[in-house]
Amino acid sequence: MFKRKKYELEAVKLYRSANSAILSTMSKKYEGYPFGSFITYVSDINRTLLMYTSDIAQHTINLKKNSKACVTLFKLDTDFDKQNSSRLTLMGDLKAVPSDDLEVCQERFVTFLPESKKYSSMHDFKFYKLEISRVRWIGGFGDIAWLDPKNWKDDSPKWSKSEQMMIDHMNDDHSNVIQSALHACHGIRDKNATMIALTIDGYYISSKENIYFINFDAPIFKPIDYRKVLVKQAKEYRSYEL
Repeated sequence: MFKRKKYELEAVKLYRSANSAILSTMSKKYEGYPFGSFITYVSDINRTLLMYTSDIAQHTINLKKNSKACVTLFKLDTDFDKQNSSRLTLMGDLKAVPSDDLEVCQERFVTFLPESKKYSSMHDFKFYKLEISRVRWIGGFGDIAWLDPKNWKDDSPKWSKSEQMMIDHMNDDHSNVIQSALHACHGIRDKNATMIALTIDGYYISSKENIYFINFDAPIFKPIDYRKVLVKQAKEYRSYEL
């Protein structure tokens, strides 16, 4: 049980800290064969993966015939054995983002991938999400497991509608907590650091034109629990205040 929890925390850190991956779809032209392509992605408030892609892209053509897909993320350690690097495999179905969620989805993309804004004027670019059903983690030799998919489902936390209010409150009234967390977790001192987005697994800070993820020890779905974990981190990182 301890190992599975450790694996999930490591998998989430990689997932939340990256924005590029290899997407495999089932080829329409060459039936029965998988087709791999490079993509950029954004992770949602929950762990659903969001992508922005053109209708003429081969993987989009494929997914319209068969929604089954697999996304592979990896972090190569160039100083050591690449075969021993961390890898995360997400299996599921790619679906179009519902019209009611498009505005929020686009805002999230622009926050994390500002260059995506230029594609909004192109009519053939649309948002899709990977509804995750299977999760495979490899942290290195021997650190391998299928993770419990329950926390990877496409379910919104109860605090999702209050995200911006929570962010504004932290930036306006508790900026010292944000600064100390950035200092403690990433060794960066920045009195101008700001919180920019929340997830069930932690939150993102913008600092010096870069984005950093501050992780929690477990996913948080209730507003009161989110407040509790932020208070807990504030106490833990107090010695890192600037």
